[in-house]
Amino acid sequence: MKVDFEKVLELAKKYEPEMSKFLRDMIAIPSESCQEEKVVLRIKEEMEQVGFDKVEIDPMGNIFGYIGHGKHVIAMDAHIDTVGIGNPENWIYDPFKGHEDDEIIIGRGSSDQEGGMASMVYAGKIIKELQLEDDYTLVVVGSVQEEDCDGLCWQYIINEDQLRPEFVLITEPTDGKIYRGQRGRMEIKVVTKGVSCHGSAPERGDNAIYKMAGILQDLKALHENLVDHDFLGKGSLTVSEIFHTSPSRCAVADSCWISIDRRLTVGETGEFAIQQIKNLPSVKAAKAEVSMYQYERPSYTNLVYPTECYFPTWLIEDGHPVCHTVVDSYKGLFKEDPKVDKWTFSTNGVSIMGRYGIPCIGFGPGHEDQAHAPNECTWKKELINCAAVYAVIPIMYSKKYAAKMPAHTTNIVNK
Repeated sequence: MKVDFEKVLELAKKYEPEMSKFLRDMIAIPSESCQEEKVVLRIKEEMEQVGFDKVEIDPMGNIFGYIGHGKHVIAMDAHIDTVGIGNPENWIYDPFKGHEDDEIIIGRGSSDQEGGMASMVYAGKIIKELQLEDDYTLVVVGSVQEEDCDGLCWQYIINEDQLRPEFVLITEPTDGKIYRGQRGRMEIKVVTKGVSCHGSAPERGDNAIYKMAGILQDLKALHENLVDHDFLGKGSLTVSEIFHTSPSRCAVADSCWISIDRRLTVGETGEFAIQQIKNLPSVKAAKAEVSMYQYERPSYTNLVYPTECYFPTWLIEDGHPVCHTVVDSYKGLFKEDPKVDKWTFSTNGVSIMGRYGIPCIGFGPGHEDQAHAPNECTWKKELINCAAVYAVIPIMYSKKYAAKMPAHTTNIVNK
């Protein structure tokens, strides 16, 4: 197998101005979760312009750009929705008009995660120009609703679109490293119930807020004793919201509920995490109800695809053929060993590998600490580097590593 790595890098650098313009065009289009239609259409325009073989949009609103017609199906994923801008006063530059200089691009979505889409599309152009097509079909995916419900898009893609790649490269920001896993997460609700009465005589009622007090203390203690893992790190738990109902401010609360953000490490399943909370003495004493939240928000196409708010842990082995593919692609281009690490936050891998066992790996432009931050930025050098790596990965895999893939994927951490 001969890949002209220098020529790939040369073209990636050549197309930096086009990549940067495309990224700034995406940034200029507000595209919060469930409002991505306009940015999807802009991506479609760019994919067609650079020469993708086929471009499709599914009923949920995800966009797919295809290159090649070979038997090895490889996908690369970028979620193209963003979070909101938060307090506008925290932005030095307009979050949609952004800012650009010789090194960086500023704007909402630059790192999280439209930069990945810009690099993928121009990787496609490089593949076409250098005739790097082989016995593979590359599917470049622009997925929706990830910020709202990570992995929901890929539940739909796998179950309804029937797209099941041999592996998926996730282009979330990786700080210039290759990432091979993340902790999972789940959104848990705990409810206590009481009886209201006039606040002047609280003994006549049963205060649901007081029932929650002991639960909060037990949850804090539970966090300190959760399972650890040598690579992904420790599970965690925090109370993120608290609510109540009461007839008035002059009455005893008749219900109280909290939201828990639970991060799951290797060996922790959703059932395990729920049962841990149900077993707390304060939960039993209060007869509190413990459940997972459900997500049922319609996509921009008005499609509703309900799911529980459970996003499993995933981790691919360091010696897996997919890891070797990406590491060798990086080494061939940059003549040095990459750093291999993991994400702190969550990605669409929770469904792709966490639910369905399809191997995942991550390499994307931008930095984790820019995600959801004011004055979010990405680096042009990383757009170039990622475009080059993405252009090389498919042929490296099809020529060298596809034959080494296990017949049945066994990399599901928590099914």
